[in-house]
Parts: sequence; structure tokens; C-alpha cells
Amino acid sequence: MKLIEMTVEKYLDVLASDAPAPGGGSVSALTAAQGAALVMMVCDLTIPKERYSQYKEICREVRKEISAIYDELVIAIDKDTEAFNMVSAAYKLPKDTEEQKKIRTEAIQEATVIATRVPYDTMELCLRGIGITAKAVGKSNPNASSDLGVAALDLLAGIKGAYLNVMINLPSIKDEKIKAQFAGAEEMVKKAEQAAGVIYGQVLAGL
Repeated sequence: MKLIEMTVEKYLDVLASDAPAPGGGSVSALTAAQGAALVMMVCDLTIPKERYSQYKEICREVRKEISAIYDELVIAIDKDTEAFNMVSAAYKLPKDTEEQKKIRTEAIQEATVIATRVPYDTMELCLRGIGITAKAVGKSNPNASSDLGVAALDLLAGIKGAYLNVMINLPSIKDEKIKAQFAGAEEMVKKAEQAAGVIYGQVLAGL
């Protein structure tokens, strides 16, 4: 069963067990997805209300943009666990002959690259999500402003958690050209911290 098809209680039971997956990568994607969902909620609490008509168009735009991010993050919840399982399966391949060793090594490298790319993609989604969230601050239902602050925190937690998953896998990638594809990870975290901090400060100041 996919993680997204589980009840919250079942998911937490699996997460709390000694099963190595789901782990931090899936948790990061789920956390970020919750942030995106909160932004969608704020938009839905704004768009139909006549007294916030001046915010209707911006919230429609924000909702459309964050909805696309949300959809991708939901997919990433299971993709991260699937990537981990690929790595585990590769390490279990036979290595009795030179040919088997070669096949195993190649499989491990291929799976490790995927296990690095999935959280890296999650990072990109989170950073975009934070930027979209910023558009709604001060231009949406003020009674739900705190939810935008929580959304920013969730998206920030998502990107920082995904970053840890990128960094733990990166040393195992032997191809330097492939490694270079993930060079932007640290800078993404810095940008996210700054942008999320601004959102949080603006929300807090308005309460």
C-alpha cells in the first residue's frame, strides 16, 4: 500500500516502527505538502468572500500555483520511499563473480542517484512553494494569516529535511559530473531560510 493511501494512524505506526522506510525524505515531502495545503486553504477562505474581493485574483493565482506544487509533493512522499527501496535492493544483489559485482555496483550507483535526485526535486518544490506563499501574505483573509506562517515553516522544514537526504547520499555517487547536478542544494536552503523568515516575521507582526 502506498503511504498516501494509509490512514494517518497507520502511517505513523509504520513510521515509528523499525522499518527503515518511510524515513526522513518521505516525512520532508509530507511536511511540505501540508504547508502547500494550508496555502490552498487560506485561498479558499478568501476567494469566495465578498469583503476580501480585492484579494480574489491574487488568491486565485496563488491557489493555482501552489496546487501544482502540492500535487508534486504528494507524489514525492512515496517516490522517496521507493528510491530508498531501490538502493536497498541493489545492495542485496549477488557479488560472487566479477560480472555480478559489476552489475551490482552499477545498480547501486543508479539507485543512489535516484535517491539523491528525489529529495533534490523536493527541495526545488519547497523553494517555489515558499515564494508562492509570500504572494498571499497581507493579500488574503487576515483571520487565516497565521496559517500562512505555519505553511512557510512547513515548507522550510521540508526543504531542510530534503537537503539532509541529498547530503547523506551525495558522497556515495562516484561520477563527479552527476554530483555537480546537485551543487545548488545549499544555496536553495539559504534562500528558503531567508524567504520563510520574512513570511514568518510579517505574519507575526500582523497578529
